[in-house]
Amino acid sequence: MIKLKSSEYKYYSKFLSNLGNKLTKFYYSKLNKPFKVSNKLKGRGYDPVTDADKAFEKFISKEIKKKFPSHQIIGEEFGHKKTKSDFSWIIDPIDGTRSFVIGNPTWSNLISLNYKGTPVLGLANFPVLKKYYFNTTDKTAFVCENGKKKKIKVNTKATFSKVKMSVGFNGYLSLKKQKKIPIILKLMQFPCADALSYSHFAEGKIDNVLQCSNKIWDIHPLIPIIKAAGGIVTTWKNENAIKAGNIICSSNKSIHNKVLKILKPVSR
Repeated sequence: MIKLKSSEYKYYSKFLSNLGNKLTKFYYSKLNKPFKVSNKLKGRGYDPVTDADKAFEKFISKEIKKKFPSHQIIGEEFGHKKTKSDFSWIIDPIDGTRSFVIGNPTWSNLISLNYKGTPVLGLANFPVLKKYYFNTTDKTAFVCENGKKKKIKVNTKATFSKVKMSVGFNGYLSLKKQKKIPIILKLMQFPCADALSYSHFAEGKIDNVLQCSNKIWDIHPLIPIIKAAGGIVTTWKNENAIKAGNIICSSNKSIHNKVLKILKPVSR
């Protein structure tokens, strides 16, 4: 298992915590205004991007370069700045752009610090909700809201019979495939709000999250937070979540194994 030194955890997590506050201030001072929307897929589907996405990524990259000029940066909108460093920053400037476009406050800024390809620290910042989630070690995670920092933990005592499940197929599973997992359809009582659902999971408010078609910038920033809060996160094939794609996170092994078994008809 790849870990940082305790001094490194402290140093980099402080940077991320400060960045969360800066991003919210940046939004309200510069980006809380009308914006332009374009479709990255151009007739092949709908994948919106706004000028706010690009402005956020430029701002985040500038902050990282200023503090860590030798580190690599991989952003959703502006690609990969390669260096020889073992450290890389993964950026999703706006996770939940569809929510952003329609004024839903659940969108976020997602950033992870990866060491030798493994996410070790993450930040999920929600400017409109004025709160952010981050981890400070591999076993400690927090939510910061109204200037107060609170340690978070998943609900390890949750049982499958009373599971609170949040599901987002994101257009990936056809109706035919969904019919192969009727138990999931029955249990998906809580709507999936992208990174906010994973964050609520880390707080113990939800016991299981299923989501399809994640890219690395969608999930890498959340992996360290989930694990530090005591959660389990893998792909639907029970592979390392670093691979992205279809993701499952659960508050304990019992729920995780049962849901993985149910998903087998659609995870082959």
